[in-house]
Amino acid sequence: MPYVDPQAVEKAREMDLLTYLQNHEPNELVRLSDGTYCTRTHDSLKISNGKWMWWSRGFGGYSALDYLIKVKGLDFVQAVETIVGKCAVTQNINLQQKEIKQPKPLLLPDKSTSNRVIFKYLCGRGIDRELIDFCISEGKIFESLPYHDVVFVGFDKENNPRYASYRATDSRRILGDCSGSDKHYSFRLADGVSNTVHIFECPIDLLSYATLLKINGYVYRKYNLLSLAGVYSANKKTGVGKVPVALENYLKDHSNTARIAIHFDNDRSGREAATALINKLKNDYKVVDLPPPRGKDFNDFLCLQLNISKQKSKERNYER
Repeated sequence: MPYVDPQAVEKAREMDLLTYLQNHEPNELVRLSDGTYCTRTHDSLKISNGKWMWWSRGFGGYSALDYLIKVKGLDFVQAVETIVGKCAVTQNINLQQKEIKQPKPLLLPDKSTSNRVIFKYLCGRGIDRELIDFCISEGKIFESLPYHDVVFVGFDKENNPRYASYRATDSRRILGDCSGSDKHYSFRLADGVSNTVHIFECPIDLLSYATLLKINGYVYRKYNLLSLAGVYSANKKTGVGKVPVALENYLKDHSNTARIAIHFDNDRSGREAATALINKLKNDYKVVDLPPPRGKDFNDFLCLQLNISKQKSKERNYER
């Protein structure tokens, strides 16, 4: 596969579809109303508020890169070259020069006026209703438009949203990070004074563990629960893995932390990641491996405890 300069990739990801079409394919744009467009080729592909949705196909995205890959069928390298090549001519950008990398703004989807769909989805997976209410009141989760996904939000110390991941609430089980997400500030419930942090692969498992705490008579708000938004496997030579940036950032801000409880999945990648992280941190912290007693992950275990049947489906990751 040809080498693509990382700076070129970043620039390609920054280009939204409306700007791309206005500058490079203006004849393809059809204005429907103020701020809303469709394309001449696909009249069910609507563009609005920095996002696009191809309604007849049931998927969408934010960037021109998404559009070129998903709609026009270009491969990743071709799509990047198409955007960056045109940007380089139009904006006179020299990709070989080192530039100060500015953080991408977090693009949160529009909020639904109702949280009915995400309540049904999360309660259907066993998550405690009061816990859902608490997270909604804190702005940590909400229901998005137009997809009605559940969105999990992470904040910095100034309470500014810096990270967001979404998960589809229908049978497709599409999930991913919102454009501009900074994984240093991943989803967490971490207000307790405890010197222990409990870490999970994803927000659903974190909420499942919090629900289990409540079921067993514990106050989940006294615990520090952190979703890592992804984990790393071990280096094959050393058996040591990277520290996920979400955990690295948490430990920097919580110098009193002495114990790390790992609650990764009961699959190969989860077990390998747990072992790699123990090898990395065992000299500085007390690290314990506490996977779910049964099931693949803690949501599986919660559903087994509550006799909830889960329908398995293949997950797909995108950035929106």
